Amino acid sequence: MNNFDHVENRLKTNSIKWDKISTVFHLEDATNVLPMWVADMDFAAPPVLINALKKRLDHPVFGYSFESKSCTNAFTNWMEKRHNLHVEPKWVLYHEGVVPAIASIIETFTMESDAILVTPPIYPPFFTVPKRLNRIVKECPLLEKEGDYSFDFEKFEKITQEADVKLFILCHPHNPGGIEWSEHTLKKIIQICVKNDVLILSDEIHADLMLDGQKHTPLAKVAGELQNHIITCCAPTKTFNIAGIQAAMIIVPDQQKRLQLKKNAAKHARMGLSIFAATAVEAVYSEEGDIWLDRLLEYISSNMDLVIERLTTAIPGIKIQKPQATYLLWIDYRDTGLTEEEAMNRLLTIGKLALEPGTKYGEQGKGFLRMNVGCARSTVEDGISRFIKAFKA
Repeated sequence: MNNFDHVENRLKTNSIKWDKISTVFHLEDATNVLPMWVADMDFAAPPVLINALKKRLDHPVFGYSFESKSCTNAFTNWMEKRHNLHVEPKWVLYHEGVVPAIASIIETFTMESDAILVTPPIYPPFFTVPKRLNRIVKECPLLEKEGDYSFDFEKFEKITQEADVKLFILCHPHNPGGIEWSEHTLKKIIQICVKNDVLILSDEIHADLMLDGQKHTPLAKVAGELQNHIITCCAPTKTFNIAGIQAAMIIVPDQQKRLQLKKNAAKHARMGLSIFAATAVEAVYSEEGDIWLDRLLEYISSNMDLVIERLTTAIPGIKIQKPQATYLLWIDYRDTGLTEEEAMNRLLTIGKLALEPGTKYGEQGKGFLRMNVGCARSTVEDGISRFIKAFKA
């Protein structure tokens, strides 16, 4: 099993997280900057995956391939066991990633100038992907009180009643807030969207990363007989830190919608998963993957507890709600009096620490920072020291 305390040297591996800091943060020299920004953990992939890929490499031919039944069954069995969601194998479509899948869904079920509804602060591609496809993005900001978020359902309903709104993108669990939306909230979302003929795209890529024994409730499970109004995107990439392998699943219970998505894939000459992606999916969605994940979640939870305790004690004005899911902390520094420009400048030039600025997730993220604690304890401790140094300068 993995030793999560082991520090992997990722420099000069074409890692966006480690080797692109200068470009992303506009720094002349990022040599000594510690990256704790993008949602990419620093842990080695599970041994079950490494062994499966090595075994596949023993066969030296890598020709055209397709996803096997055992690959799809591994995923559907995982959803049944981990999330108590029954998924028929025929409902499963494959894609290279959740963000490309979102683009395909938007292109398939909306027209140019149609509107896509999002609830900021939210994952940046929810803004950028629709805009690049010439769709209008309409925002219904989440309500926030002392770091707790909720839906503004009065405004949400008004927006969904507008004729051009065709699709709502839900982030469940929420990124960057780490919120597992309640069953009551999920039911309300379904009720309003179905009534106003708005298709729901539920991005559940962080569903496996539930902390402290909490359980994820898939939107499709809550929907019951209304599940044909929902398309769910899942992936093993965040869970097992294999984003570079590129694999995602789209759950589409409605046959007509599946056919439309298949036509869209054919239009773009898209193929399925690569040999190595299919091998990875089957390997990680297994008993060994399940055991590895439980150990990972315990480790991440401890990392979060350490960061929260140290930062809120050392720096007046810092507040952090422990998330229900993800390995990402949403740090509230509004009471420190620093602007975002000041906070980021201090972090990068004094602390030598790269975090994500809150406004990357919409204006509603102003006064927040996103910190990735999916790394060795020693790296987390280093990040804490750098953060304190920056804010106490």
